[in-house]
Amino acid sequence: MSSAEKFDAIVVGAGPAGSACAYVLAREGKAVLLVERGDAAGAKNVSGGRLYGHALKELGEEFDVTGGVERKVTREEIMVMSGDRSVNLSYQDPSFNREGASHPNSYTVLRATLDGWMASKAEEAGAILACGIRVDDVLEENGRVVGVRAGEDEVYADVVVAADGVNSLLAQKAGLIDDIPAHNVAVGVKEVIALPPNVIKERFRVCEDEGAALLILGCTGGAKGGAFLYTNRESVSLGCVASPEDVARKGKPVHRLLQELKMHPAVYPLIEGGETVEYSAHLVSEAGIRGVPGKLSRTGMLLIGDSAGFVINLGYTIRGMDLAILSGIAAARAVLSEADPARVGDAYVSELEKLKVLPAMRAVRGYVDLLDIPRLYERYPQMAVELFMRLFAVDGEVPPRLLEVVKGTLRTANLSLWQLLKDVYRGIRI
Repeated sequence: MSSAEKFDAIVVGAGPAGSACAYVLAREGKAVLLVERGDAAGAKNVSGGRLYGHALKELGEEFDVTGGVERKVTREEIMVMSGDRSVNLSYQDPSFNREGASHPNSYTVLRATLDGWMASKAEEAGAILACGIRVDDVLEENGRVVGVRAGEDEVYADVVVAADGVNSLLAQKAGLIDDIPAHNVAVGVKEVIALPPNVIKERFRVCEDEGAALLILGCTGGAKGGAFLYTNRESVSLGCVASPEDVARKGKPVHRLLQELKMHPAVYPLIEGGETVEYSAHLVSEAGIRGVPGKLSRTGMLLIGDSAGFVINLGYTIRGMDLAILSGIAAARAVLSEADPARVGDAYVSELEKLKVLPAMRAVRGYVDLLDIPRLYERYPQMAVELFMRLFAVDGEVPPRLLEVVKGTLRTANLSLWQLLKDVYRGIRI
């Protein structure tokens, strides 16, 4: 890059948000520079590995993502653990992979593949992809962002779009965010474990191009958090996510929780014989709408994706990549529709409303409070597992009445009926 270059837009970060934004702008004839710190798009990017398909519709029917995804999720499972016991709730829906639909409900993905594919689509549309470049700062003139600095190079543009992830350096340099508080993030560690497709088909009871998504509760030793397992074409993604503050108090780091999870009697048979081919760790925004900066822009600059805190964690499902793509599209549409640089930020917020990014986040803002209930991560999993044990165990004695079973379960889990009712009421209010 040289100081003489000038672009309509510089997008920093070639994840789903950045590539979606660059693709839409380049498709409409804008001169776009897409900058990625990694040696290739996706080389440094980490996520659980699930993309909801609705966001891809906004990129247009001509945007083909099939080469960048792994499997279409048709089986949803929730597993609750306590000790070496577990309870599973499974939902199978073939319509999630219905023939003729433009996109399934969701895909499993590997970020190195997906991000590389999406960045290549942006390149095909006309964007310039520059990898292996670390952007250190923003350039300002008269209170407006006019470009970026990478090492000794200065590159200018009408607008800079920050898509550089959680705790965005560019957003901090531009004064739009501070360091994220520890209680607003979780630490996630993930392994990609290679398994033959026929083994995945048998163990997870799915067809050739179909996959399963498993979310796990009660596996974090009482710390706020959970785990996931997603099936890919020739591997599974297994990860554990937990509050850094909680794991510090418990004295057991997240990577150890993951190793214990791998050996759990309910998980080990699913990964037995597999070989770990990738290991990664990442910060995850956990604050929902409360973690979204008060200002998503300043003149000459927009925040998208993780940089803007666009993540929804409902406990039973987690959304990040779909919101990232939609925010990238919203940013591109704002730049294309508003000629006055001072009003692009307002146009961006308007597009986020139209694409239901902000409404979706506002609608579930109370889940943050629900997921802060500490009993969710140890006592309630224990209660659930104990209840099923009492229902299914046969010892030759006279079976107790159901009410006695419930009371005994609460006592074992060290829960009172009053606590249970309060938490249920709290959940209903949320």
